[in-house]
Parts: sequence; C-alpha cells; structure tokens
Amino acid sequence: MDSHALLLVLSVLLALFNLTASTEFYVGGRNGWVVKPAESYNVWAERMRFQVNDKLAFEYKKGEDSVLLVTKEAYNTCNTSNPTINLSDGNSVFVLDQSGPFFFISGTPGHCAQGQKLVVVVMAVRKNPHSSPPSPAPAPAVGPPSPAPSGSHIPTPATSSAQVSAVSAFSFVMAALFIGGFLL
Repeated sequence: MDSHALLLVLSVLLALFNLTASTEFYVGGRNGWVVKPAESYNVWAERMRFQVNDKLAFEYKKGEDSVLLVTKEAYNTCNTSNPTINLSDGNSVFVLDQSGPFFFISGTPGHCAQGQKLVVVVMAVRKNPHSSPPSPAPAPAVGPPSPAPSGSHIPTPATSSAQVSAVSAFSFVMAALFIGGFLL
C-alpha cells in the first residue's frame, strides 16, 4: 500500500473514531459528590446536554458515601433501600447508555434530603441525521408576538458535542478524500 492510500485510510479511521466520542462530566466539579452542594446538582444538569454514551464521574470519600441509581419514586422519596445500581468505590464513572432520565441519590441516610441527588436527562439518538426536519406549524392568525418581559432570559440552544464531532469528522473525511484524490 503506498503512503497516500495509507494516509487516506488513517484519516478515515480517525474520523470514525471522532464520531463515537463521548464526554465525561464531573458531577459537582472540583467539590465532587457532596452534601449541600454550592449549586444544586439539578441546576447544573439542566445546563448540560447529555448524549448517549456520555459518562458521569462521581468523586466522594469511599466508605463515607456512595451513589445510587434509583427509580423516579425512590428519587422523590429519597428511598435508599432498593437501588438499581450501587456505586461505592469513591471514584465512580457511570455510562449513560440510553436516552431518557436517570435518577441518582446519595446512599448515606439523610444526604439525599439535604440535596445530594441528581436527575440527568439524556437526549434521544437521532435515527437519520440526514433527514429533513419536520415542517414548522403554520403561524397563528394573531398580531405580532409581544416582546419578552424585561429582565427575562430567552435561552439559546447549545450545540452538542456529538453534533460538533459529527460535523468535524465529516469535514475531515471530505478533506482527506479531496486531498487524497489529488495525491493519487
């Protein structure tokens, strides 16, 4: 295999690797998984865009705390008696393996009631990223929209890491094929 073909193959493999990239999120930042966090874990999670295969890293004192994956009902009542998963090694990483909500609470009695709980909602996987988006609904036959009240904030959608990775990988492959075509 000549060097140009090898370069092309390596470029394509690198691009495919980028498509499967995931992000590791550190729950609680440098403070870790603690009682009474400086910022509510759920406020933090609402700012994030979690994708399938992203990871949550929980850091806490081994033997003094743990992380439990629980049902919505157990989350709402801070019930630690029947977790789906019990993470207790002090440096736990949980892979978000499907779309939908995940409910986490502390395994130490009383900690959940003090705010050591987290809900993460993982975005759905798009089946066909090349399909056209649905048509927008027709505009209502009313007057122009009223401006947002003063002091309000209208959020803008964030670009997900998966979208950026897919675009970057596609661009990289196209550039490699273009350059490879000239070099061959």
